[in-house]
Amino acid sequence: MDSQINSEKLARYIEATRGISKPWLLTQLRLKKLQEDRENLSTEAYEAALKDIHADLMNLGEWWIGQEDEVFG
Repeated sequence: MDSQINSEKLARYIEATRGISKPWLLTQLRLKKLQEDRENLSTEAYEAALKDIHADLMNLGEWWIGQEDEVFG
């Protein structure tokens, strides 16, 4: 049995755990989809998508502060 998680399994997990409101999980899903599609993308397209995901992650910024118990508890 393949224990690797793919984007479909991750999406089902996010849906089942009501993770759609958790931006860090959506970022993980975007990264997984990008990883799966890597061989179909040019270097430029891959780098642009990666930069976009990175920018969104950095925009979470201080969103985390004060939510540690809810997020990790």
